[in-house]
Amino acid sequence: MSADGQGRSHWFDDEAGPVIRPYAMTRGRTTSAAQHRLDLIAVVVTERHADDPETDPTLSPEHVDIVELCRDTPQTVVELAAELDLPVGVVRVLVGDLVDTEFVHVNRPVPPAELPDENILRDVIAGLRAL
Repeated sequence: MSADGQGRSHWFDDEAGPVIRPYAMTRGRTTSAAQHRLDLIAVVVTERHADDPETDPTLSPEHVDIVELCRDTPQTVVELAAELDLPVGVVRVLVGDLVDTEFVHVNRPVPPAELPDENILRDVIAGLRAL
């Protein structure tokens, strides 16, 4: 006998609505076709020339949501995951798909190794103040 006394197991309540596993949204994929490197703070921007995503039959509702969320305000990967209530891994795959189809592009953060040394910045500030 199960938890509900009728031979069925309820691990969610009736108000949860339809439950879709995350891998179903990505068709079982854990990476996008082009293997895009998407950091959590990579910024996703909708392409200006992107057509209405709802008319593209190859896009899922989640793809359309990402394009629309990024249309007015660029969003980071982690912000999209939070807004859509999806795992970050799923959002990375979906964003990779959208990059491949040219609905969005991604601005990647500057790697720490390429940032100027803090001591150099302090010296520049000190030099400017001396002027």
